[in-house]
Amino acid sequence: MDSPYLETAPLQVGDTVRLIAPSGPTDEESLQRAIAQLEAWGLHVVVGDNVRARHPRVKYLAGTDEQRRADLVDAWCDPDTSAVIALRGGYGAMRLLDGIDFELMRGHALRPDGRPKLLTGSSDITALHQAWDHHLSIATLFCPMVGNDPFKNSTVVPAEVASWLFEPWGGRELGFRPGEPQVAASAAPPGGTAPPGGAAPNEYRNVWFENATPNQPKSSSISRAGIGAVTGTGVSVGPGPSAEAGSGPRRPASRARTLVPGMAKGRLGGGNLSLVAAGMGSPELAGVREARERYGPSILMLEDVDEELYRLDNLLVQLVRGGWFDSADAVVLGSWQDCAEIAEVEDLFMDYLGEAGIPVVSEMGFGHDPDAPSTPLGVAVTLEASTQGRPRMWVDEA
Repeated sequence: MDSPYLETAPLQVGDTVRLIAPSGPTDEESLQRAIAQLEAWGLHVVVGDNVRARHPRVKYLAGTDEQRRADLVDAWCDPDTSAVIALRGGYGAMRLLDGIDFELMRGHALRPDGRPKLLTGSSDITALHQAWDHHLSIATLFCPMVGNDPFKNSTVVPAEVASWLFEPWGGRELGFRPGEPQVAASAAPPGGTAPPGGAAPNEYRNVWFENATPNQPKSSSISRAGIGAVTGTGVSVGPGPSAEAGSGPRRPASRARTLVPGMAKGRLGGGNLSLVAAGMGSPELAGVREARERYGPSILMLEDVDEELYRLDNLLVQLVRGGWFDSADAVVLGSWQDCAEIAEVEDLFMDYLGEAGIPVVSEMGFGHDPDAPSTPLGVAVTLEASTQGRPRMWVDEA
């Protein structure tokens, strides 16, 4: 499968997106803030019929499986849909998979212009990313979700997510960049004007290293898009920290480091460790030992949140015994928010993968970090993990 969105952006102003809650429940304030953010980007938002539902017995689910599945299928099969956006994670997405007619979903996977529709979300939405990859063979976006705290508290997340929605992916670098300040520019989206009272994505200026060469990946300078704006609904879509004119919030500095050096190219997969482990033995992860023969080289990424070290060990045992790493040409680790100390997590992974003969890098940031960067899945990427300097990974260009 060729990577999509290498030369054209996934979304443009005026596109219709469907907002659903396939996992945990939300509150009205978070829902309205999410709608306001998406509308501020110039998108037409259609909210799932059951987004406000609650499961009658299981309080951590946003409605029954049937309600949440209906919203997911209806959203994806709507011919006007350009993207299906998960409001938040939590738990419950995997419960939906066995009742989905994926032949039907495959028949509605493309927009009228022939490009695939886009699924976005992270954490528990890993279950859907795996299903979309296995059954539909289309790329998805593993990114912070509009109904969660990073969109309210982070000074960088809204604009960073917007850049992956409204810019082409080819050549984009993944993970945190060096921490130079961002440059605030026009609040207008590409080819459009900003909604009244709201912020929108803008043109992003390449501010990669001064000594960058044509062979180095692109790095977008993220504006303050979506930050500190208040829409006509009166719902704040960001904390709006003060900044001097011509400057923006400072991006988190890269903490990425090489554990095992090397270079790899392959199709990016993975997601949340707990969800990947829970999917072992399922149709979506059947035949993982032979995955490389079917799909070619792959780079696998993992992250998690709020897990004790022994729990991470137990989850890794499941992946090792199930052969999940057998198809890996490299392993990339994201954030381990509220887990063990990062040095302990790295030692644990090295215990399993240190002698595997593949590159391993740590702290690429994706996942549950408060400023987590977005990461496309199902696209071809290149990883450079040298013994000197920080490792880098980017989406291959067309």
